[in-house]
Amino acid sequence: PEVEKLRAIAEQVSDLVMEFGGAMSAEHGDGLARSCWNEKLFGPTLYRAFRELKAIFDPQGTMNPGKIVDAPPMTANLRYGGRYKARQVKTFFRFAREGGFDRAVEMCNGAAVCKKKLEGTMCPSYMVTLEEEHSTRGRANALRAAINGRLPAEALASPRLYEVLDLCLECKGCKAECPSNVDMAKLKYEFLAQYYARNGTPLRARLFANIEKLNQLGCACAPLSNWVAGSAPARWLFERLFGIHPKRQLPPFARETFPRWFAQHNGRHGTRPATGLSTRGQVVLFSDTYTTYNYPALGKAAVKVLEAAGFEVILADKKCCGRPMISKGLLRQARENAAYNVDRLYRYAEQGIPIVGLEPSCILTFRDEYPDLIDDPRAPQLAKGTFLIEEFLLGLHERGRLSLPLRSRATSSSPSLRILRLLPGATVEEVDSGCCGMAGSFGYEKEHYEMSLAIGNRRLFPAIKAKGPEWEVVAAGVSCRQQIAHGTGRPAKHLVEVLADALP
Repeated sequence: PEVEKLRAIAEQVSDLVMEFGGAMSAEHGDGLARSCWNEKLFGPTLYRAFRELKAIFDPQGTMNPGKIVDAPPMTANLRYGGRYKARQVKTFFRFAREGGFDRAVEMCNGAAVCKKKLEGTMCPSYMVTLEEEHSTRGRANALRAAINGRLPAEALASPRLYEVLDLCLECKGCKAECPSNVDMAKLKYEFLAQYYARNGTPLRARLFANIEKLNQLGCACAPLSNWVAGSAPARWLFERLFGIHPKRQLPPFARETFPRWFAQHNGRHGTRPATGLSTRGQVVLFSDTYTTYNYPALGKAAVKVLEAAGFEVILADKKCCGRPMISKGLLRQARENAAYNVDRLYRYAEQGIPIVGLEPSCILTFRDEYPDLIDDPRAPQLAKGTFLIEEFLLGLHERGRLSLPLRSRATSSSPSLRILRLLPGATVEEVDSGCCGMAGSFGYEKEHYEMSLAIGNRRLFPAIKAKGPEWEVVAAGVSCRQQIAHGTGRPAKHLVEVLADALP
């Protein structure tokens, strides 16, 4: 019935196209999908000439049959046909926007834009391996086979499907660049949850999912913990127990965490902006795990910039955003954190107080994952009130409300680039680097280390190495900054550090 509906709709659309003098196809050609309308479009005389020409050059009809002339009906040669039926899967994510897990998988229509080689982000693992299995389309086809009966029911939690999804870096390049906006990262989160529910959760996955607890412990013992973590015996132990590559080093543990510094800062300056300006309002700074425990200088820089812009900065009660848990498939635990954060932060969004973050993956979690991970009407509203700091500052600038010493105009589609180009005397160049290859814990994992570096070496590392020491490297994500330092030997700054350095 659905196939016949498709044919009937196409017939009516083709009649409308004819009525208004249109064409059945454009730059993509007629193909098997549209050649069946050619006789109606061109008329019997011209169509007969097409057939005669075809017969002269291809009398046996062996060269690309069914194209232009003598085409089968559009309902023939369907990949699945009218009997297609997807198996329903009980999931952790609601997949509300997609209409279910099966519909999310079926969003891939095989266009193969994910098999790009030279530009963009999608798909980093395919760009290195050039294997169909490691493209977004290959993964979607494998998942589809697992839910439509072509593979046994247990395939959805099988080691072979784990292999197919293993090199997905969860970068969400597919969601941004695929014409159908296939979100393979989200599908992988769900798969990992299903897989671990049946096969058990590895120790390494639990370690990285709970990286905040590890950081809390490390900070409590710093600087001794830094010496221990960097020692040869510790690296050997990390490799043997957790499969962490010995050439990778965990981020340093700070002796003074950012919240502890912030409490002292407020004690010195009170709650008003340190500049002495009358406050333009309040802003909640969401201190991510790495800002809190590993790189508190980022938080200090953010406070300096926000206060210089005239805002009172609030550090709210919250938990880890849950991104590490989501990435490792620990969705039940991530759901608990999401519910906690919505409870604690929604009241600020409700009052119109913006929630600003420094780490893109954290803000993406609020926007992209929370509304589908927990069934709470407040989650979408909270998502609308969260911003990366560059988005927040750019919005203020465009409304004429930013009091920082910046140029009046800058052009770019990227908020980060636009803000940086507002700095007086700054020359800013963007590198079309795609995914850096680190992707959270991916680059730490022993079996993924070489792949991680190969992705970085395609475009990112050479572009940075080509620039002289007078150029500063700026990257938004902590994983990207770690990867750049590891792959090029050059430190990378967060945008907010550059802005803070430019202030008097």
